[in-house]
Amino acid sequence: MPRPRVHDLGRLLDVAEQLVADGGPERFTVRALATAAGVSNGVIYHAFGSLPVLLGRLWLRAAGDFLDLQVELADAVHGGDREAAVEAVAAVASAPAVFADRRPAAARMLVAVRRDQLLGPEVPQELAEEMFALDKRLVALLTRLSRALWDRADGASVEVVTLCVVDLPTAVFRRALAGPTADGRPVIGEDSRARLKAAVRAVLALPPPPPAARPGR
Repeated sequence: MPRPRVHDLGRLLDVAEQLVADGGPERFTVRALATAAGVSNGVIYHAFGSLPVLLGRLWLRAAGDFLDLQVELADAVHGGDREAAVEAVAAVASAPAVFADRRPAAARMLVAVRRDQLLGPEVPQELAEEMFALDKRLVALLTRLSRALWDRADGASVEVVTLCVVDLPTAVFRRALAGPTADGRPVIGEDSRARLKAAVRAVLALPPPPPAARPGR
């Protein structure tokens, strides 16, 4: 059987994304995807090799697009002063809500599937390396924001930025992203978005703790 065309693979991932968003990874099967996409099981196995690889590819596509959005939101804030740096962090923190507006199924799927669920002996080394490469891109963004705020990028300062753009958005938006929806689109109201921005600004009002002393100093 010939390998499906690239746009067919994209459609398979679109359908898989919706299935995982609606039912969670535990209920996701190759047979369910084949039925929903109108293809045979063999087409899916030929394209991806196994269910773990398919889920890994699905997660990587969504996570990569989400990180691209975070960078886009940071780049959209202009200016070199501290206020611009704070605004950039607040913009990046809003990414889950913006992503949910643009790609509702992908946003819900990223909440349903954790990366550590995907790493295992059945995942090829190439796929695992792509996941870790995504981590490096995220760290680069966190470091960039930390330098813009405080002209430092040590562990303590990057941890504060991580609190703002990872931990706080997860806490504020998770219920809307993980809960049931009427039409598959999570509803994240303006009040929640405004409160997240206020929380980020409050966190950034306090400087990070001093850098940890190096051993021997």
